[in-house]
Amino acid sequence: MTETKNKAAETAPVTKDFDLQGSVHKAEDFYYKNKNVINIAVIVILVVIGGTFAYNRFIKAPNEKKAADMVFHAQKAFEKDSFNLALNGDGNNDGFLQVIKKYGGTKTGQLSKYYAGLCYVKTGKFQEGIDMLKDFNAGDQLVQAMAYGITGDAYMELKNTEEGIKYYKKAGQYSDNDFTGPTYLFRAGVALELAGKNDEAISIYKEIREKYPQSNEGREMDKYLARLGAVRE
Repeated sequence: MTETKNKAAETAPVTKDFDLQGSVHKAEDFYYKNKNVINIAVIVILVVIGGTFAYNRFIKAPNEKKAADMVFHAQKAFEKDSFNLALNGDGNNDGFLQVIKKYGGTKTGQLSKYYAGLCYVKTGKFQEGIDMLKDFNAGDQLVQAMAYGITGDAYMELKNTEEGIKYYKKAGQYSDNDFTGPTYLFRAGVALELAGKNDEAISIYKEIREKYPQSNEGREMDKYLARLGAVRE
Protein backbone atom coordinates (compact mmCIF):
# COMPACT_ATOMS: atom_id res chain seq x y z
CA MET A 1 0.00 0.00 0.00
CA THR A 2 2.81 2.33 0.99
CA GLU A 3 4.70 1.42 -2.11
CA THR A 4 1.74 2.21 -4.30
CA LYS A 5 1.40 5.67 -2.70
CA ASN A 6 5.11 6.34 -3.17
CA LYS A 7 4.92 5.39 -6.82
CA ALA A 8 1.92 7.63 -7.26
CA ALA A 9 3.77 10.45 -5.55
CA GLU A 10 6.79 9.93 -7.78
CA THR A 11 4.81 9.85 -10.99
CA ALA A 12 2.43 12.76 -10.22
CA PRO A 13 4.95 15.56 -10.89
CA VAL A 14 5.87 13.93 -14.18
CA THR A 15 2.24 14.03 -15.27
CA LYS A 16 1.98 17.73 -14.29
CA ASP A 17 5.22 18.54 -16.11
CA PHE A 18 3.97 16.76 -19.18
CA ASP A 19 0.70 18.66 -19.18
CA LEU A 20 2.51 21.96 -18.73
CA GLN A 21 4.94 21.27 -21.52
CA GLY A 22 2.08 20.12 -23.73
CA SER A 23 0.22 23.37 -23.11
CA VAL A 24 3.33 25.40 -23.91
CA HIS A 25 3.89 23.52 -27.14
CA LYS A 26 0.25 23.97 -28.13
CA ALA A 27 0.51 27.70 -27.46
CA GLU A 28 3.71 27.92 -29.50
CA ASP A 29 2.15 25.99 -32.38
CA PHE A 30 -0.92 28.23 -32.29
CA TYR A 31 1.24 31.36 -32.34
CA TYR A 32 3.38 30.25 -35.26
CA LYS A 33 0.34 29.23 -37.27
CA ASN A 34 -1.47 32.50 -36.55
CA LYS A 35 1.37 34.92 -35.83
CA ASN A 36 0.50 37.38 -38.59
CA VAL A 37 -3.05 37.82 -37.33
CA ILE A 38 -1.91 38.01 -33.69
CA ASN A 39 0.80 40.57 -34.42
CA ILE A 40 -1.64 42.76 -36.33
CA ALA A 41 -4.15 42.56 -33.47
CA VAL A 42 -1.48 43.58 -30.94
CA ILE A 43 -0.43 46.51 -33.12
CA VAL A 44 -4.05 47.65 -33.47
CA ILE A 45 -4.55 47.50 -29.69
CA LEU A 46 -1.38 49.53 -29.09
CA VAL A 47 -2.43 52.09 -31.69
CA VAL A 48 -5.88 52.43 -30.10
CA ILE A 49 -4.41 52.81 -26.60
CA GLY A 50 -1.83 55.28 -27.83
CA GLY A 51 -4.40 57.17 -29.85
CA THR A 52 -6.78 57.40 -26.90
CA PHE A 53 -4.00 58.67 -24.67
CA ALA A 54 -2.95 61.24 -27.26
CA TYR A 55 -6.56 62.37 -27.80
CA ASN A 56 -7.15 62.79 -24.06
CA ARG A 57 -3.89 64.65 -23.53
CA PHE A 58 -3.61 66.83 -26.60
CA ILE A 59 -7.23 67.42 -27.65
CA LYS A 60 -9.75 66.63 -24.92
CA ALA A 61 -7.94 68.24 -21.97
CA PRO A 62 -7.14 71.51 -23.81
CA ASN A 63 -10.73 71.70 -25.11
CA GLU A 64 -12.09 71.26 -21.59
CA LYS A 65 -10.01 74.23 -20.45
CA LYS A 66 -11.03 76.36 -23.43
CA ALA A 67 -14.69 75.55 -22.83
CA ALA A 68 -14.40 76.39 -19.13
CA ASP A 69 -12.83 79.75 -19.99
CA MET A 70 -15.43 80.42 -22.67
CA VAL A 71 -18.45 79.76 -20.43
CA PHE A 72 -17.37 82.11 -17.63
CA HIS A 73 -19.35 85.19 -18.73
CA ALA A 74 -22.45 83.14 -19.56
CA GLN A 75 -22.50 81.71 -16.05
CA LYS A 76 -22.13 85.17 -14.53
CA ALA A 77 -25.04 86.44 -16.63
CA PHE A 78 -27.14 83.45 -15.57
CA GLU A 79 -26.45 84.15 -11.90
CA LYS A 80 -27.81 87.68 -12.44
CA ASP A 81 -30.97 86.30 -14.10
CA SER A 82 -29.89 87.80 -17.43
CA PHE A 83 -31.11 84.72 -19.26
CA ASN A 84 -31.08 86.04 -22.84
CA LEU A 85 -27.56 87.35 -22.36
CA ALA A 86 -26.47 84.07 -20.78
CA LEU A 87 -27.95 82.15 -23.67
CA ASN A 88 -26.80 84.21 -26.65
CA GLY A 89 -23.89 86.31 -25.42
CA ASP A 90 -23.45 89.98 -26.25
CA GLY A 91 -21.13 89.96 -29.25
CA ASN A 92 -18.03 90.34 -27.12
CA ASN A 93 -18.65 87.50 -24.68
CA ASP A 94 -20.05 84.13 -25.65
CA GLY A 95 -23.28 82.62 -24.37
CA PHE A 96 -24.15 79.01 -23.64
CA LEU A 97 -25.24 78.40 -27.24
CA GLN A 98 -21.80 79.35 -28.55
CA VAL A 99 -20.11 77.06 -26.02
CA ILE A 100 -22.38 74.18 -27.06
CA LYS A 101 -21.69 74.78 -30.75
CA LYS A 102 -17.91 74.84 -30.34
CA TYR A 103 -17.32 72.47 -27.42
CA GLY A 104 -20.51 70.44 -27.14
CA GLY A 105 -18.55 67.23 -26.62
CA THR A 106 -16.84 68.46 -23.46
CA LYS A 107 -18.18 68.25 -19.92
CA THR A 108 -18.61 72.03 -19.90
CA GLY A 109 -20.43 71.82 -23.22
CA GLN A 110 -22.84 69.26 -21.78
CA LEU A 111 -23.45 71.38 -18.69
CA SER A 112 -24.08 74.36 -20.97
CA LYS A 113 -26.99 72.40 -22.47
CA TYR A 114 -28.53 72.20 -19.01
CA TYR A 115 -28.10 75.93 -18.44
CA ALA A 116 -29.35 76.74 -21.94
CA GLY A 117 -32.45 74.61 -21.33
CA LEU A 118 -33.07 76.52 -18.11
CA CYS A 119 -32.65 79.85 -19.90
CA TYR A 120 -35.22 78.85 -22.52
CA VAL A 121 -37.71 77.76 -19.86
CA LYS A 122 -37.12 80.92 -17.81
CA THR A 123 -37.84 83.07 -20.88
CA GLY A 124 -41.02 81.19 -21.81
CA LYS A 125 -39.53 79.23 -24.72
CA PHE A 126 -40.71 75.93 -23.31
CA GLN A 127 -40.37 73.68 -26.36
CA GLU A 128 -36.84 74.92 -27.01
CA GLY A 129 -36.05 74.22 -23.37
CA ILE A 130 -37.46 70.71 -23.64
CA ASP A 131 -35.43 69.97 -26.77
CA MET A 132 -32.23 71.25 -25.17
CA LEU A 133 -32.74 69.37 -21.90
CA LYS A 134 -33.49 66.14 -23.74
CA ASP A 135 -30.13 66.48 -25.46
CA PHE A 136 -28.39 66.96 -22.11
CA ASN A 137 -26.52 64.04 -20.52
CA ALA A 138 -25.34 64.92 -17.04
CA GLY A 139 -23.27 61.98 -15.92
CA ASP A 140 -24.50 62.98 -12.47
CA GLN A 141 -27.68 61.57 -10.93
CA LEU A 142 -28.77 64.68 -9.05
CA VAL A 143 -28.32 67.10 -11.96
CA GLN A 144 -29.90 64.66 -14.42
CA ALA A 145 -32.92 64.27 -12.12
CA MET A 146 -33.27 68.06 -12.01
CA ALA A 147 -33.12 68.21 -15.81
CA TYR A 148 -35.95 65.68 -16.03
CA GLY A 149 -37.94 67.68 -13.49
CA ILE A 150 -37.51 70.96 -15.38
CA THR A 151 -38.57 69.15 -18.55
CA GLY A 152 -41.72 68.14 -16.67
CA ASP A 153 -42.29 71.78 -15.67
CA ALA A 154 -41.98 72.87 -19.30
CA TYR A 155 -44.48 70.26 -20.47
CA MET A 156 -46.95 71.40 -17.81
CA GLU A 157 -46.57 74.99 -19.05
CA LEU A 158 -47.45 73.71 -22.53
CA LYS A 159 -50.57 72.03 -21.05
CA ASN A 160 -49.16 68.61 -21.92
CA THR A 161 -50.04 67.01 -18.60
CA GLU A 162 -49.29 63.43 -19.65
CA GLU A 163 -45.70 64.24 -20.61
CA GLY A 164 -45.37 66.41 -17.52
CA ILE A 165 -46.38 63.48 -15.31
CA LYS A 166 -44.02 61.18 -17.18
CA TYR A 167 -41.01 63.44 -16.62
CA TYR A 168 -41.93 64.24 -13.01
CA LYS A 169 -42.00 60.52 -12.26
CA LYS A 170 -38.74 60.05 -14.11
CA ALA A 171 -37.14 62.85 -12.09
CA GLY A 172 -38.50 61.61 -8.78
CA GLN A 173 -37.37 58.03 -9.30
CA TYR A 174 -34.04 58.66 -11.05
CA SER A 175 -32.04 59.64 -7.97
CA ASP A 176 -32.95 58.37 -4.50
CA ASN A 177 -32.31 61.48 -2.42
CA ASP A 178 -34.36 63.69 -0.10
CA PHE A 179 -34.35 66.63 -2.52
CA THR A 180 -35.32 65.60 -6.05
CA GLY A 181 -37.10 62.42 -4.95
CA PRO A 182 -39.98 63.89 -2.91
CA THR A 183 -40.05 67.21 -4.80
CA TYR A 184 -40.77 65.75 -8.22
CA LEU A 185 -42.85 62.82 -7.04
CA PHE A 186 -45.09 65.37 -5.31
CA ARG A 187 -45.41 67.35 -8.54
CA ALA A 188 -46.31 64.11 -10.31
CA GLY A 189 -49.03 63.52 -7.71
CA VAL A 190 -50.49 67.00 -8.14
CA ALA A 191 -50.41 66.63 -11.93
CA LEU A 192 -52.17 63.26 -11.63
CA GLU A 193 -54.90 64.93 -9.58
CA LEU A 194 -55.28 67.59 -12.29
CA ALA A 195 -55.64 64.78 -14.82
CA GLY A 196 -58.37 63.17 -12.71
CA LYS A 197 -56.20 60.16 -11.87
CA ASN A 198 -56.74 60.19 -8.13
CA ASP A 199 -55.88 56.53 -7.54
CA GLU A 200 -52.46 57.03 -9.13
CA ALA A 201 -51.99 60.23 -7.14
CA ILE A 202 -52.76 58.34 -3.92
CA SER A 203 -50.15 55.73 -4.84
CA ILE A 204 -47.54 58.46 -5.41
CA TYR A 205 -48.39 60.24 -2.15
CA LYS A 206 -48.06 56.98 -0.23
CA GLU A 207 -44.68 56.37 -1.85
CA ILE A 208 -43.50 59.81 -0.71
CA ARG A 209 -44.76 59.22 2.83
CA GLU A 210 -43.02 55.86 3.07
CA LYS A 211 -39.72 56.68 1.36
CA TYR A 212 -39.21 60.28 2.46
CA PRO A 213 -40.98 60.71 5.84
CA GLN A 214 -38.55 63.41 7.03
CA SER A 215 -38.88 65.60 3.93
CA ASN A 216 -41.21 68.60 3.82
CA GLU A 217 -43.39 66.78 1.32
CA GLY A 218 -43.38 63.58 3.35
CA ARG A 219 -44.68 65.36 6.44
CA GLU A 220 -47.59 66.78 4.44
CA MET A 221 -48.73 63.57 2.79
CA ASP A 222 -51.34 62.55 5.36
CA LYS A 223 -53.17 65.78 4.60
CA TYR A 224 -53.15 65.17 0.84
CA LEU A 225 -54.16 61.54 1.26
CA ALA A 226 -57.03 62.45 3.59
CA ARG A 227 -58.27 65.00 1.07
CA LEU A 228 -58.49 62.18 -1.48
CA GLY A 229 -60.27 59.91 1.00
CA ALA A 230 -57.28 57.65 1.64
CA VAL A 231 -57.01 56.92 5.36
CA ARG A 232 -53.79 55.72 6.96
CA GLU A 233 -53.69 51.94 7.12
